[in-house]
Amino acid sequence: MSWHLFAVFFASTFFISATPGPNMLLAFQYGMNYGVKRTLWTLAGLSLGLFILLLSTLLGLDVISRQSPWLLTVIKAVGAAYLIYLGISSWRDVGDGSLMSDAREMSEEVAAEYSISGSEDTAGTPQPRSLSSAAVRISPSNVTLFRTGVWVSLSNPKAILFFAAFFPKFINFSAPLWPQYIMLTCGLFLSETIWQLIYTIGGKKLASWLDVGERLAWLNRGCGVIFILIAAALLAEVLNGFLV
Repeated sequence: MSWHLFAVFFASTFFISATPGPNMLLAFQYGMNYGVKRTLWTLAGLSLGLFILLLSTLLGLDVISRQSPWLLTVIKAVGAAYLIYLGISSWRDVGDGSLMSDAREMSEEVAAEYSISGSEDTAGTPQPRSLSSAAVRISPSNVTLFRTGVWVSLSNPKAILFFAAFFPKFINFSAPLWPQYIMLTCGLFLSETIWQLIYTIGGKKLASWLDVGERLAWLNRGCGVIFILIAAALLAEVLNGFLV
């Protein structure tokens, strides 16, 4: 992989990572509830879950590229269609509502799904039902914060589909794969970590800024354009493969 292609990949993932998805909303809400230092446990859990999803995707692409090259072409075509769908969906997403309310809903949903209410963590501390209201008074253990981060990250199976659609454009399957995998992984983790820290440390200010006017809508539209451009590049590769 050339450094120019890696720069394009990093710029794309950095811009896409800025959008307030489940991981970022959780980092934002926990940063306000528990402070930056304790939320680092949650960020570590989010990173571990992301790594598991990423490794699963890369191993799958590696096996397919070696044993069924024709299936890789199908994945590129289907992935391009999926990215076009994501692009159109992102463009149409006008960002209704407040990021702060979305983060509170995300926090309460995690509490309900993770059975925090009425349970006890490893330290024996009862956990509240609503993290947004009671978490300041009864704080979960570091293990619980870490485990919640892993759970939220792994509970988004669409990430595997996105990685499978997104990565083939930046991988040269005729060259050694693992050096490229390492570069892509480092680039993705760097962009994700930077934005998770931004949402944790300055999430309140960032949310207030994005909630003004159509700033969040334009962020979504920018991501939509990136998705469609990468999809067009993937389709060009597929067509070129048929013509050669």
